[in-house]
Amino acid sequence: MKKLRFERPTDHYDEKIFSIDEQICELVQKRKELSGNNPGFPPAEYIQDWAKKYGLYEDLLNALFGTLRTDEHFRTQVEPSGFQKYIPVLKSVVKGDSLYSVTFIRQYENASVVNFNIDWDESEDSSDSFIRYHHFWELYINEDYYCTMDGGGGSGEHINNNFVVSPRLPDDVSGLQLIFKENEEPFESPTGVEIVIDLD
Repeated sequence: MKKLRFERPTDHYDEKIFSIDEQICELVQKRKELSGNNPGFPPAEYIQDWAKKYGLYEDLLNALFGTLRTDEHFRTQVEPSGFQKYIPVLKSVVKGDSLYSVTFIRQYENASVVNFNIDWDESEDSSDSFIRYHHFWELYINEDYYCTMDGGGGSGEHINNNFVVSPRLPDDVSGLQLIFKENEEPFESPTGVEIVIDLD
């Protein structure tokens, strides 16, 4: 999914608050470091107390801390460009009543795209199976690569997800391990489902 370019909402800026805005940025950085970039969310009573103490709206504080909690959403994502080739992978893992597979990797000049599929049989209980399988996934390879989910889709008994990996993976992917982790919400609430696909 192509990220929309941010446009400044107004040309007005009161330069008298420049130093305060810079301090806010410094405090956000300190908050990330101190919490290990896992701050959680302040209890409702803290929000209420701060709103009253500083004359702020509770909804503003809820929105602020909600945004700070999920800052990975705002990380700049590489947009693949300059398609080069497909790398066939054709690896799968059966877990429970589901088949998880990586069929191919698309190679671009500046990134790679990993194709991840989930298939299942819904003949037993079709009422909620799509919802059950339609969670959010993360891909982890190792600390050298940054992976972001880049859309997908599905219907019936199949879901497909694509992950952009940067920098670009080597053309020889043997020896790499793809670790897919399932979350109920983006970047949080892990379900405990982890799918490991070894590329050999």
